[in-house]
Amino acid sequence: MYAIVEIAGQQFKVSKDLKVYVHRLASEEGSKISFDKVLLLDDNGTITLGAPAIEGASVEAKVLQHLKGDKVIVFKKKRRKGYKKRNGHRQYLTQIVIEGITAAGAPKKAAPKKAAAEATTEEAEAPKVKKAPKAKVAKKDDTKE
Repeated sequence: MYAIVEIAGQQFKVSKDLKVYVHRLASEEGSKISFDKVLLLDDNGTITLGAPAIEGASVEAKVLQHLKGDKVIVFKKKRRKGYKKRNGHRQYLTQIVIEGITAAGAPKKAAPKKAAAEATTEEAEAPKVKKAPKAKVAKKDDTKE
């Protein structure tokens, strides 16, 4: 079973006992948090889609630690101008572990192939309106005499 959940503005594919690094969360280390914005659930081949989120579904996680990511060096240079700019950045991250995925509420399932086939037959049975033929326009000769 896995889920696609939105955490701190980013979407992650998560499953039970998975460790994930996300943008810094305002929770204490060791505390439990719950994410309600579950976009997709897959329960052994049964896919449930949200529009945009699934009602009643949630993902429970535990905050393991707060840390800083690897250093990223940003170096800018314009050749033959004497311009060099060096800047560094370290992202603040939170490591969480997914403890469980709950799928409560009425599931909204994707449209099966049979329903899609029925929709196309309804369109085919609708009466077709024939377009009137276009009137022919006589062209004027633009020859100079």
